[in-house]
Amino acid sequence: MKKNLFNALIALLITCSLSSCATVFGGKVTTAQRTPPAAGEPTRPIRAVALIADIILFWPGLIVDFATGAIYKPEGNGVTKPVITEKIATPPAK
Repeated sequence: MKKNLFNALIALLITCSLSSCATVFGGKVTTAQRTPPAAGEPTRPIRAVALIADIILFWPGLIVDFATGAIYKPEGNGVTKPVITEKIATPPAK
């Protein structure tokens, strides 16, 4: 009984230490997170808490977070696009 509990705790510890914080706790990865910015677009903001947690707990988790795109903030590239709500009036034809 004690040996099985010990083995289960060791397996849980290894699983937690090999996981990356943003991938596990960050939620669903959006397409904006997966798609790299095109040339001329600003870089995507990074989740600072997940980055620090990955560095402190298990730094190879950074590889997984960057590979999946989970390390980036879910709102996309951080740039809000303007929304056009009104039509521009054109002068009447003569």
